Amino acid sequence: MAKVDYYEILGVARDTDEKGLKVAFRKLAMQFHPDRNPGDHTAEAKFKEINEAYETLRDPQKRAAYDRFGHAAFEQGGPGAHGFSGDFASSMSDIFDDIFGEFMGGRRGQRPSGGGGRERGADLRYNMEITLEEAYAGKTAEVRVPTKIACDACSGTGAKPGSHPKVCTTCDGHGRVRAAQGFFSIERTCPTCGGRGEIITDPCEKCAGSGRVTQERTLQVSIPAGIEDGTRIRLSSEGEAGLRGGPAGDLYLFLSVKPHSLFQREGADIFCRVPISITTAALGGQFDVPTVDGGKTRVKVPEGTQTGKQFRLKSKGMPVLRSKEMGDMYIQVVVETPSKLSRRQRELLEEFEQVSSEENNPESAGFFARIRDFFGGA
Repeated sequence: MAKVDYYEILGVARDTDEKGLKVAFRKLAMQFHPDRNPGDHTAEAKFKEINEAYETLRDPQKRAAYDRFGHAAFEQGGPGAHGFSGDFASSMSDIFDDIFGEFMGGRRGQRPSGGGGRERGADLRYNMEITLEEAYAGKTAEVRVPTKIACDACSGTGAKPGSHPKVCTTCDGHGRVRAAQGFFSIERTCPTCGGRGEIITDPCEKCAGSGRVTQERTLQVSIPAGIEDGTRIRLSSEGEAGLRGGPAGDLYLFLSVKPHSLFQREGADIFCRVPISITTAALGGQFDVPTVDGGKTRVKVPEGTQTGKQFRLKSKGMPVLRSKEMGDMYIQVVVETPSKLSRRQRELLEEFEQVSSEENNPESAGFFARIRDFFGGA
């Protein structure tokens, strides 16, 4: 059976350059790779066909022989047969590094993250509770965090002072080793150095070779005015020190605001519920309320004020975070019904009830009128 033209297999023109060949091969290899088509023998055969075509055309000498003699160039005795190798693992490794690096754990020659086993330190979390007044004004807080810091004896290297880590001879400092298995090249973590690329033969006595020790640190943290409950503040590089001089992690402060005895907060606005007497509501009056900034303000109540009435105090709320704007404060009044009446108080209320009219209670009068209409005017 006649072989299909290599250029046709890759879907390229005969004058395509090396870059164009590589792009075409990568696209087809991704499409027909056996790992993406498990159990599909047709895809497997196509994948081998693509490999063979690219193996030939990527080599200038083989490509020249193929352009002149076709497939006969590589048949027994053909002018291009000498030196042709089916060792796909060696000739195609650079392509598989690009395409299937994620399956192999990284490209050949790539050193572990940070180099020399210098792994990034862990991130830390610190929970902090502040008052509403502190959230209003902002503050500088002092936090004490137990963490891991760089060992001062070995300067974070993990090696005993005066000595140095040695390059791992198994992986040549790369942290990974590669082995060819048929058509594929498999890469795994170096078993000798554990992926660090270096071996500490004489570890530091203080940190046992880790390059870090446990210690409590005291940090100054600036809490901005207007901070809200649940806000997270990131302190870069204030987490645990990395292994053997690696970069430190981050410290995250999670803030919560304590419930207040007088105020409720919604965004930048403050709400305060104030009970007033029935006489103040009926006759009008005034009262003083505290504000979150520590001051106080006077609220005037007009006569005939009903429960639920809100009074807005402009710019008396919380600061808007990182802004010059201020929220508002809302005073909601609740008319309190008197209890434990004396005999004289009861007599006065009964007398008031006798002389009152619907004009004095328009809301209740309207409501009961609607009830009568609902029952047909009875």
